Amino acid sequence: MKTVLYVTMAVLVGVAVSGRGQEQKEPVHGAKTDMPVFKNYQDLKWDKIIPDLGESSPEISILHVDPKTKATKLLIRTPKAIHIRKHWHSANETHTMIVGTAVFACDGKRIEQGPGSFNYLPAKMVHEAWPSAGSVVFITVDGPWDVHWVEGAPTAADLKK
Repeated sequence: MKTVLYVTMAVLVGVAVSGRGQEQKEPVHGAKTDMPVFKNYQDLKWDKIIPDLGESSPEISILHVDPKTKATKLLIRTPKAIHIRKHWHSANETHTMIVGTAVFACDGKRIEQGPGSFNYLPAKMVHEAWPSAGSVVFITVDGPWDVHWVEGAPTAADLKK
């Protein structure tokens, strides 16, 4: 069973992040705008989400942004376990756990999700999360990626010691 789960996760990661650094070029007038994108995990560009946390900051890699709708596909990885404080997004959001676990909470409910688990959160739904150290989550957003903190962004106090 574990082998099937690992193979499934490997396939999911491969599909989500195959290829590297291929910039989307502006289409020539009248040209097709749907271009294939391939990104390899080891070649992704990662940015610190909370630079003040230094090496402990969760990191984000934007995989694709639809040129028309601005719908975004991205990965977030966490070097250390952290509480991602209450926040919301302007568009619907999904999470698919790739590596590790995370507890998600919203609307009075809490659930722990591991590799292969999926959730959907409607636009503007306030939620929070507690991803484990070394976790990787694949996120889709139905519009531009944004974060609206309810009680401020996470700080060093939110890192699990």
